[in-house]
Amino acid sequence: MHLGELIANILAALLLMCVLAVAFFAASQPLWPDGEAKMVILIPPDVLTTASIKAPTHPRLPDAVDTRLVKPRPERD
Repeated sequence: MHLGELIANILAALLLMCVLAVAFFAASQPLWPDGEAKMVILIPPDVLTTASIKAPTHPRLPDAVDTRLVKPRPERD
C-alpha cells in the first residue's frame, strides 16, 4: 500500500465522520431515545429503628494509658 493511498483512506474516513456528525446535528435528535421515567414512591423511614441516639458513635476509650504496655515505634532502615 502506498503512502498516498493511506493518506487518502484516512482523509476519506474523516470526511465520512464529519458528514455523519453534521447529519446528526442537523437533525437535532439524540442518537438513542431517552428512557422513560418511572415513578418510585418512597415511604418515610421508621424513626424508632433508624434514629438510635443511645448507641455510641465511637468506641469507648480508656481515660488513662499504661505506658508500660506501649511498645516503641520500630525504626526504619
